[in-house]
Amino acid sequence: MAEERSEARPALEVADLSFAYDRKPVLEALTLAIAEGEFVVLLGPNGAGKTTLFSLITRLHDSRHGEVRIGGFDVRRQAVQAHARIGVVFQQPTLDPDLSVAQNLDYHGALHGMSRREASSRAEAQLARIGLAEQRRTRVRRLSGGQRRRVEIARGLMHAPRLLLLDEPTVGLDIASRRDLVEHAHQLCAEEGVAVLWATHLIDEVRPGDRVLVLYRGRLLADGPAETLSERLGVDTLGEAYDRLVGEENA
Repeated sequence: MAEERSEARPALEVADLSFAYDRKPVLEALTLAIAEGEFVVLLGPNGAGKTTLFSLITRLHDSRHGEVRIGGFDVRRQAVQAHARIGVVFQQPTLDPDLSVAQNLDYHGALHGMSRREASSRAEAQLARIGLAEQRRTRVRRLSGGQRRRVEIARGLMHAPRLLLLDEPTVGLDIASRRDLVEHAHQLCAEEGVAVLWATHLIDEVRPGDRVLVLYRGRLLADGPAETLSERLGVDTLGEAYDRLVGEENA
């Protein structure tokens, strides 16, 4: 898997990235890379620094320490090119519940400089992909939680990004909807070549073969396939591996 990543172009590169709130470190010298078409789980508890990392990648926050590149473009010096290559689904829902599904997507298209015709065409294609074409005129507030999340992913893909960030996307969803959303994200990687960084605190959202980044108190404790992490630490499950890593950090 490491050899495959080295051959593919990096969708995201983070080098020696640090950040602090009021002089309290939140991320410490974080370095990682994600290849095009790769599904990566960013696993860590609440407060580990997952959302802060996403905020730095998307420039909601800025750091003077370290570097972030998206598709080879520096997010600070080449912001327009870099952010044209990112799609984001934040932890908190961001769809307008009083607009229809199509209106939410069309608005996103306009923000990215698309004509009304192009935005409508891309919206139809994305909604067909997620099985919600018939709900395009439905107000968002009438959709289920799982449907809303799928619409947010469709919106994030409207401008054809090469990197999709999902921050705790299954919060508040039932088990079936969570499973469906995880499967959908994997399909995007396999069929569209989109790189996905999936942030979660839920170990059961990790599938066999997934690459896992364990983030704890702003530090990257492990990076590798779930099975490899378990084998390296001499335990049977990823949950046990996670507990061992965190226990060693707290010792």
